[in-house]
Amino acid sequence: MTSPAALLSGQTPLAVRMRPVSLAEVAGQRHLLRAGSPIVALADPEATSPGAVSIILWGPPGTGKTTLAQAIARSSGRRFVELSAVTAGVKDVREVMQEAITQRDLYGQTTILFLDEIHRFTKAQQDALLPGVENGWVILIAATTENPSFSVISPLLSRSLLLTLQPLTDDDIALLVDRAVDDARGLNGAVALSDEARSALVRLASGDARRALTGLEAAAAVALSHSSDAKTAKGKKKGSDSSSVPSVSADDVSQAVDKALLRYDRQGDEHYDVISAFIKSIRGSDPDAALHYLARMIEAGEDPRFIARRLVISASEDVGLADPQGLVIAVAAADAVAFIGMPEGRIPLAEATVYLATTAKSNAAYVGIDAAIADIRKGGFGRVPVHLRDAHYPGAKRLGHGKGYVYSHDSEYGIVPQQYLPDELDGRHYYQPKPLGAERDVAARLERIRRILGDR
Repeated sequence: MTSPAALLSGQTPLAVRMRPVSLAEVAGQRHLLRAGSPIVALADPEATSPGAVSIILWGPPGTGKTTLAQAIARSSGRRFVELSAVTAGVKDVREVMQEAITQRDLYGQTTILFLDEIHRFTKAQQDALLPGVENGWVILIAATTENPSFSVISPLLSRSLLLTLQPLTDDDIALLVDRAVDDARGLNGAVALSDEARSALVRLASGDARRALTGLEAAAAVALSHSSDAKTAKGKKKGSDSSSVPSVSADDVSQAVDKALLRYDRQGDEHYDVISAFIKSIRGSDPDAALHYLARMIEAGEDPRFIARRLVISASEDVGLADPQGLVIAVAAADAVAFIGMPEGRIPLAEATVYLATTAKSNAAYVGIDAAIADIRKGGFGRVPVHLRDAHYPGAKRLGHGKGYVYSHDSEYGIVPQQYLPDELDGRHYYQPKPLGAERDVAARLERIRRILGDR
């Protein structure tokens, strides 16, 4: 069993020790690990042909890019060379290529070159990879957290398969944490893990396996330290059970990561309470409260895409045409979060939150569509007026479809006095603009339009 001293001695980090030795141990990414997939084929030691398709792994930190590369190398028996774009240069790449050719020619061994953070390579440095990839001197597995369409040169993209990794689910993270507690490579049963501590680690990980295992290692050290202090203070009591192991608590996790554990369950009441308070604070034009609830969700590991979707809804429901730019900004924030990920994604989320909270508000469009839907559900839809019906299909004109329709653009003002609603609903007004923000101008314009239409 791993001793407390070993856990605290600065040995190889737990996240490194727990790296899978085969694809079967990889948690998550099931969409990339189906039978016959490029990664599975690349890792197959029985493959008669090299199956040597270079790949680019794109995904958030801690989703297993390095893990997959190393598992492929170990499973396939191929030679594995790792470079980091942070420290490597063109000279290092050329040396790897030359050695790969030597290993192939002398020993018939294929080399996998794993290049981490390829987006940090300049165009010239990426160009140096092309001969090796194109001629099959190496199988390139490149990893990046940036969109390869913008950070990887086109010739390299066209010679590689782009595979997108997804953030790990809570179940994936919990599996990895439990495995690390029991596995001989990990903590080897030196501690137990309370349910609260496991939930806290999963929540703080936010889909990042490395963060979860780093937090577990630190929390285990805290628990072991507390246990050792307690034994020293009390002394060993006769007949006491010395075989029990200390249990890691949620407080140990909080102390280890120096971060308050928010009471927040993504499937529980707190999830709905906080998002409700967030939206109501925006609706109530309180940017400070809105930012507070936004911060609570971010720190608790809420899915940023969920937050972004709610901002888009808020822009449509609560801001509406009082400021049409609100929806544009909310959608842009959602796109930005998907593009850059977290933690930087908090910035466009905050920008959209503040904008929506401080701008003019109107729910007139929201109220209008619901009123129209209510009429439809009550049977109030009627026949489309004859002059508005499609007159292009065979026999339509014989039925009088389109007869009497006046083309709006033929009028001096682009508006003509004709009926658009069915007879049963003629004169019904669903949209009632408010005298707020840009909708004030819409209200004045609509009043003139309705006068021309005969205010039907």
